[in-house]
Amino acid sequence: MSTPSLRSPRVRGALHGRYGGYGQPMAQERARFAPSTTGPAHPGTLLAGLLCWLDARSRQARLLLRLEDLDPQRCRPEFAAALVVDLAWLGLDWDEVELQSAAHARHAAALDQLAGLGRLYPSPASRAERLQGGTQLTPYDNGERQRSLPPGGWRQCPEPLRLRLDAGVVSPCDEGGLELTQDLAVLGDPIVRRRDGAVSYQLAVVVDDAAWGVSRIVRGRDIAPSSALQMALRAILGLPEPLYRHHLLLCEARGAKLAKLHGAVALADLRPHYTAPQLCGVLAACAGLVAPGTSCTPTQLLADFSWQRVRRADCLLRWDGRLLAWTVLDASDAAP
Repeated sequence: MSTPSLRSPRVRGALHGRYGGYGQPMAQERARFAPSTTGPAHPGTLLAGLLCWLDARSRQARLLLRLEDLDPQRCRPEFAAALVVDLAWLGLDWDEVELQSAAHARHAAALDQLAGLGRLYPSPASRAERLQGGTQLTPYDNGERQRSLPPGGWRQCPEPLRLRLDAGVVSPCDEGGLELTQDLAVLGDPIVRRRDGAVSYQLAVVVDDAAWGVSRIVRGRDIAPSSALQMALRAILGLPEPLYRHHLLLCEARGAKLAKLHGAVALADLRPHYTAPQLCGVLAACAGLVAPGTSCTPTQLLADFSWQRVRRADCLLRWDGRLLAWTVLDASDAAP
């Protein structure tokens, strides 16, 4: 089967507008689901998408699917197109779909703004040099933080660019009570543009969320450590702060988050063995929303969705080539 294009009818049909979303009054709240396009969809991708979709649709919020494709080394257009189709197969729809790489102009404008504030500096120091001080997050103090680039100067700079942060403690707001407070001095100055010219995820996500007016961010607990840095970036750029909600993860046998990097089973391998309602039921059961063995659609889960019913503990997921099996990693949180 050929890989779909982002302009194909199957991809366009994933938009909520096909089902009557367009033409409706714009909801006050806005949310987004932003998977990376570094590989095919897997159960972790689908669970994150499902929980984000349930949160947004239960609140009548508008929902954006933003395909994060900034990494020129790992992101591929065919993965982006296939992700849209796979999420639609599960039963998820969107009010808008966009490629993050299409927002180059606003990313460049943000770098111009940071340079104008005297916050950008070139950072040629190697990873080994920056390890001085006992932690990879400790800023490398060789005077490079004093080398501010003038407005526009970053465009001709061949070196990675870092953002000079002020010292301080930030506490982003997590709706579920997850502690997100971090000391910026420990985080260190982040890269905002890589040596290959790609804008960093941290800068792009902050700029893109503000451009779409995102007010709610629902994502996996593994991304929670990014919240403090993103809050600091928003403060510097004068952007509004959204409300966060972080959810459980699906993990593989080694205890790591289920991800493309760890060889997670792709949806293409699951589809011969599961219908969309069956797989949706497995994901919902992992989250504690339904009993094991239930088949359901995302729309059916909307009727009584609430975060009070969503399991907090992570789940261990195993694939034997025919069936998915899962167990809750915290036995005290095993009941739906």
